[in-house]
Amino acid sequence: MELNRAAAVFLALSHPGRLSVLRLLIRHLPDSLRPKTIAQTLDLKPNTLSVYLSTLQGAGLISAVRSGRSINYRAEVTAVDDLVQYLAADCCRGRSSFAPICGGNTILDGSFPMSKPFNVLFICVGNSARSIFAEALLRDLGGDRFVAHSAGVQPFSELNPFAVEVLARQGHKTDDLQSKTIAEYQKEDSPEMDFVFTVCDLAADEDCLPWPGQPLTAHWGLRDPVKVEGTDSEKALAFAETYRQLRARIQAFVALPLDALDRQTTQSKLDEFAREPATAEDA
Repeated sequence: MELNRAAAVFLALSHPGRLSVLRLLIRHLPDSLRPKTIAQTLDLKPNTLSVYLSTLQGAGLISAVRSGRSINYRAEVTAVDDLVQYLAADCCRGRSSFAPICGGNTILDGSFPMSKPFNVLFICVGNSARSIFAEALLRDLGGDRFVAHSAGVQPFSELNPFAVEVLARQGHKTDDLQSKTIAEYQKEDSPEMDFVFTVCDLAADEDCLPWPGQPLTAHWGLRDPVKVEGTDSEKALAFAETYRQLRARIQAFVALPLDALDRQTTQSKLDEFAREPATAEDA
């Protein structure tokens, strides 16, 4: 990244409002967001947001994508990565005293150091259905390579009965599953996560503190089956479909040869699974 380009990116990110917009869009990758959704989430006036979006787009940090009749916006994380690479190369070049700072950054060097088994956390708002599905699926499909966890930003006191029924019907053990708060995984003695997935948009909207250890993250947004109205049969069908979609993603995830992949390749795979649920054979 040349100097003028870097300066333009710095300028675009120098305002807390614009930085908040970019951070929100990055948390929702690979999805794009409608301006209305961004404005509501960040409590911004439409005209103010329009100015922010224009500046960020001009700096190449976001792009406009058409979705039906509307224009959505998506973060261009490559531009952020280019800026980080530029800073690291600049601060480390010829200054050995900075090497411990830049040289050990796993985001920059592309290495993929992880514990075994891999700790994986699934987050949604209520932790009563989607993230519970994911925890149970990874626990049973991942074998001893993974330790599955789930939590909610605002967890319910008990699991959704339709979710429990689906899991039991699919042969998953349910008596040890329970709703948990995300705070349980943000303590000093909490296990260090290797992967953190959000499985609902509201969880992705949350401005959580960065996770220690630089885990890989992905947003696997799914429709909330808890909010489906209708007969019990219609509700049960919605839960079954959510389970099916998560099973496809997790089957593809556990099939990844993580020991042979670098972080960038793994991240690309995780984002692919979010766009279109894959099967293990596709991974």
